[in-house]
Amino acid sequence: MAASSNRIMLGPLVAAIDQGTSSTRFLVFNAKTAELLSHHQVEIKQSFPKEGWVEEDPKEILQSVYECMDRTCEKLTQLNIDISNIKAIGVTNQRETTLVWDKETGEPLYNAIVWLDLRTQSTVERLINKTPGRNKNHLKTGLPISTYFSAVKLRWLMDNVEKVHEAVLSHRAMFGTVDSWLIWCLTGGKKGGVHCTDVTNASRTMLFNIHTMDWDPELCNYGTGCFLLKNVGTKPVMSDHGLLTTVAYKLGRDKPACYALEGSVAIAGAVVRWLKDNLGIIQTSTELEELAADVGTSYGCYFVPAFSGLYAPYWEPSARGIICGLTQFTNRSHLAFAALEAVCFQTREILDAMNQDSGIHLSQLQVDGGMTSNRLLMQLQADILCIPVVKPSMPETTALGAAMAAGAAEGVSVWSLTPEDLTEVTSEKFEPQINPEESELRYARWKKAVQRAMNWETTEPVNNGNGVFFCLF
Repeated sequence: MAASSNRIMLGPLVAAIDQGTSSTRFLVFNAKTAELLSHHQVEIKQSFPKEGWVEEDPKEILQSVYECMDRTCEKLTQLNIDISNIKAIGVTNQRETTLVWDKETGEPLYNAIVWLDLRTQSTVERLINKTPGRNKNHLKTGLPISTYFSAVKLRWLMDNVEKVHEAVLSHRAMFGTVDSWLIWCLTGGKKGGVHCTDVTNASRTMLFNIHTMDWDPELCNYGTGCFLLKNVGTKPVMSDHGLLTTVAYKLGRDKPACYALEGSVAIAGAVVRWLKDNLGIIQTSTELEELAADVGTSYGCYFVPAFSGLYAPYWEPSARGIICGLTQFTNRSHLAFAALEAVCFQTREILDAMNQDSGIHLSQLQVDGGMTSNRLLMQLQADILCIPVVKPSMPETTALGAAMAAGAAEGVSVWSLTPEDLTEVTSEKFEPQINPEESELRYARWKKAVQRAMNWETTEPVNNGNGVFFCLF
């Protein structure tokens, strides 16, 4: 009784499951103040069975959620916070990653095919060849026909995995993105679990009509990142510059859907893992910032991390990664700096496309996510964009958004989304510190490197007479 009476009463709490490509987190917020009270994080393993293939274990994903929930609740209990006050849980997830499971046994029928995966390239090429004018863009979905999205992954599973094929024929197969798998398991699984998704995840399957806001019968015959979104309101804006038109949110059955232009970069934070695991250049992400800060320049080295092709605005799956501009003076510190610059250059490409599509030039960029802790990256981003970059003091705004939506949901209503009721989030602003001419010069060199990455199969190697081959531009 004594322990119970000492519990801290904070009013309603709301939690969020943040299931990302490389890790899972569970976070609990105070619904009145938006304060993050506690959280726990678990890394997710990826497997690469063949070149271009990226998979994850659905059971490991689910177990990571359970572990994060258990550990977070333990931490809250140690703080004498009553976990029974958690009134709702929101879900934010790696959206296009595709799973199929057996509704009778609850068992996954294959590994989750991660959004980065390239195995469906031949399927994509067949679909594009059937399209009038070989147009990659699909107006019903707001998406280009690409390996990125779920429908082509589902087609591959049906065609190549016998267990999936048999389960489809016997009406036992359940398909979903990661949110659907988690919600189905957490609400009972084979004993009555809820099989659902929301419009934002549905709009990334290539099976959802963003104009009717429903699954499209015609489309259902089709049978790890950086994401920049710009809210365009209640009418979808179709991109002429390689962006996606996607559903940003729909907060209630009777509320209108709001749309966004989105640019997707396949490799952003994942470049840190590549430098650590594949090249052994660094041991931690903090070390990357330290190395780059030591030199303060790439010394003319440019890095295009097109490990899974190039996404927005090119949509070129055949592109491959390139590191160019190397000299005998180049060392790992310069490569670390070039890797950070690569993230910023990719963001610049998307921002330019958004400005052109919307006709409204962004005056500042708001950022969140794990990489925002890298202050050098934030300054580089401001320098390359030539606009301020605003970083909130609480970087978990993706999870916070999911928690807010869950807390404001009909039947829960413990979180007010009325602007005057929202707590102001403190932030730090990074102002550009180089002149625009220098920024444009570096960006132009990066664009040349991108063209090499896109044409790598036709690039002629040059022999320098010493048996060393390299590319010139």
